[in-house]
Amino acid sequence: MTLAAPSQTTAVPPAQAPPTSAPRLDVVVPVYNEEGDLARSVLRLHAYLTADQPFSFRVTIADNASVDRTWAIARRLAATLPGVRAVHLSEKGRGRALHTVWQTSDADVLVYMDVDLSTDLAALLPLVAPLLSGHSDLAIGTRLARGSLVVRGAKREVISRCYNLLLHATLGARFSDAQCGFKAIRADRARELLPLVEDTGWFFDTELLVLAERTGMRIHEVPVDWLDDPDSRVDIASTALDDIRGIARLSRALRRGGLMGLGLAILLVFLLHSPPILGVIYGVLFVPLTYWMDRLTYNWWQKRQNPPASKSAQRKDR
Repeated sequence: MTLAAPSQTTAVPPAQAPPTSAPRLDVVVPVYNEEGDLARSVLRLHAYLTADQPFSFRVTIADNASVDRTWAIARRLAATLPGVRAVHLSEKGRGRALHTVWQTSDADVLVYMDVDLSTDLAALLPLVAPLLSGHSDLAIGTRLARGSLVVRGAKREVISRCYNLLLHATLGARFSDAQCGFKAIRADRARELLPLVEDTGWFFDTELLVLAERTGMRIHEVPVDWLDDPDSRVDIASTALDDIRGIARLSRALRRGGLMGLGLAILLVFLLHSPPILGVIYGVLFVPLTYWMDRLTYNWWQKRQNPPASKSAQRKDR
């Protein structure tokens, strides 16, 4: 796999000298043009980590090429809050920011969370505990499992469920929620996986999870309480199309069937650009057909790759 050229980085160390031993947790918050939310969110996160969890920590603000006052605010936070550092990248991309920080971190467990802190921070300890104990390799927050409490609009709910169904159909993924911005990974496992991950944007963590499953790593899921940010700057349509391209690329690399993916991709576009009723009609009529066709083509491809032994060869074996 060909990786993108590394982005230029600038780092501001924590306000106080680092401890003699590395922190157990490195909580990375990627940001792009978040001057309005950054200070409030980092202060809240820092207060929680200081008071409500027992492990040593570092908070890393990863600014990926912001053009507003985000970098200045990040530097000020790093200069005033112990255990907070700021890293500036010259190129955009959430995946690029996580890749850059994770590959150089000296912490035992690497955590990622969105700057809006939509996920209740009470889920952090259940997220990292299985990794620190060695029970699991990665951990993800899930909004789609029983026990989760989610407040968001119907459109985002349908798109999220369709996306994860798309991953199950095309890539054979077994995890329930690829897009929740609340994840953690053991540092040794990150060092194994990061060289394999190509995406530098929103598809980064999906690709990371799929590759982790394919290499036999154990993924722990934590049901979370999640409150949608009405001021989210994520372009849903653009992100969805980028994700579909990422799925197509990864499907080719992993040699999975693709017709079901095509059907669900069309459904996703319907939901984004059409009245919702058209997406519902399409889903009821066409998605089951594409699923059936996908199973047929995938089974045919598997037989081509692993043809049964001829009758003469079977007689010789006997």
